[in-house]
Amino acid sequence: MATHVVTGAFGYSGKYIAARLLENDHTVRTLTKSVGRENPFGGRVEAFPLSFDDPEQLVSTLDGADVLFNTYWVRFNHQQFTHSDAVANTLRLFEAARRAGVRRVVHVSITNPSLESDLEYFRGKAQLEEALKQSGLSYAILRPTVLFGKEDILINNIAWVLRRFPLFGVFGDGEYRVQPIYVDDLAALAVEQGVLAENVVIDAIGPETFSFRELVKTIGKIIGKQRRIVSVSPGFGFAVAKLIGRAVGDRFLTREEIEGLMRDLLFTKSPPTGEMSLTKWAIDNADRLGLRYANELARRRNRMDSYGSI
Repeated sequence: MATHVVTGAFGYSGKYIAARLLENDHTVRTLTKSVGRENPFGGRVEAFPLSFDDPEQLVSTLDGADVLFNTYWVRFNHQQFTHSDAVANTLRLFEAARRAGVRRVVHVSITNPSLESDLEYFRGKAQLEEALKQSGLSYAILRPTVLFGKEDILINNIAWVLRRFPLFGVFGDGEYRVQPIYVDDLAALAVEQGVLAENVVIDAIGPETFSFRELVKTIGKIIGKQRRIVSVSPGFGFAVAKLIGRAVGDRFLTREEIEGLMRDLLFTKSPPTGEMSLTKWAIDNADRLGLRYANELARRRNRMDSYGSI
């Protein structure tokens, strides 16, 4: 069977993609910043460093690969990583794939990216989509909204807040929409697209559409913590998010994430590509959802323990 390379196979979405590939008897390598992290595949996935500063090493690692599945990105700007760094690094990765003769790239993006956006996250994603389209490589660009699964951050941390506070604040009216997709449904779509050749851009969304207010209400009901939901200004909400972030040692929420939500950028009119509903998944996982805070920075600092246990 073919050899495939997955960025971040010891992390979140990359782990599900790698698992799907192994089920199909493919040889799988991963490019990762966490070479020493516990290998969830028992050695069936060989790990190589994601060496953006060594293009020749990247080319060598990609040599002989049929498909590159790219999940690499950063959620926010930090003193140790930035969106602009992530854009530059991914461009190096695409060029290495081209030089190595990789047949196809399956790239995870975001819904509603735009080169004209004032939001760096969405603008950076658009820049990478455009670069991939111009690279000469065969490509499938997948645009998920919010991912959910046991290693998830956003949905878990909504539940975490609901378990601990008597109120839950939504920005403005809370009527902006989200279409969460199960991480394994995204992985299935990625693997399905990997065997094809046609250049495509696909909105990767789940079968349910919620207003953000409805999403919070649904999660609260499922975990037995139905809190009063109150409207707050974006400025006040961000100030509270910063306080929570300081308390847990993380970036709880960013201004760009608030803006993206309120501009309805996590909603599209495309048909769903995922099958698992968030409601069903949350019911099945209600006894554990939100019991522990999911810490993004802790996952980046601790490169040894398994992703879900941090």
